[in-house]
This record gives sequence, C-alpha cells and structure tokens, in this order.
Amino acid sequence: VQLAESGGGVVQAGGSLGLSCAVSGLSVSSVDVFWGRQEPGKEREVVATLRRGSSATYADSVKGRFTISRDSAKNTINLQMNSLKPEDTAIYSCNARKLGAAYWGQGTQVTVSS
Repeated sequence: VQLAESGGGVVQAGGSLGLSCAVSGLSVSSVDVFWGRQEPGKEREVVATLRRGSSATYADSVKGRFTISRDSAKNTINLQMNSLKPEDTAIYSCNARKLGAAYWGQGTQVTVSS
C-alpha cells in the first residue's frame, strides 16, 4: 500500500490550496480516510476525517474552511483548504485505515505567509 500527497506549496493568508493523495494497493472507497498535519516539534493533529457511511468531521481549528473528500474513480483522498491562516502552516499527510491497519503518506509542506 502506498499513499503519495501532492498540491502543497506557499500561499498568502486568505488564499486556498487543494491537496490530493494518490492511493495504490487498496481502494479508497473501502477504507476510512483522514488528513493530518504536523508542525516542527509538535504532535501530529488529525484535521479531517471521512469514515465509510458517515459524514466528514473536522478539528475545530479548520471547521468551515477545509473539506475532505474521496474520489473513487481516481482512487484519491482530497483536502480543499480555503481561507488559509499562517497557523495552518505544517506538513500535511493523508491516512487510510482498515481492519486495524493504518497507512500514512510522506507528507507535503503547506506554508501560509502573513
């Protein structure tokens, strides 16, 4: 199983970015999917969750600004980020979980300048 993120970069505060996570080795429609982020020296934080058969849930810090989705045709996990803030700066990673197994991508850097 491999997960590979893309779409990170540098954006000004108030701007938008779309992240994509290409998944191989399993179908995104059969697993629970997540996006997490980690700042240097801090624990990784899960910011968006999309479980099978359930609506998406979000950390309070991103609620109303971020949207997680899965594209079964492309087998990707996506994160649309709007109204970005400098405190959103972090390495963002996608995660897929099924039957007790968890798989993470390498991550992509998102930097929001003020």
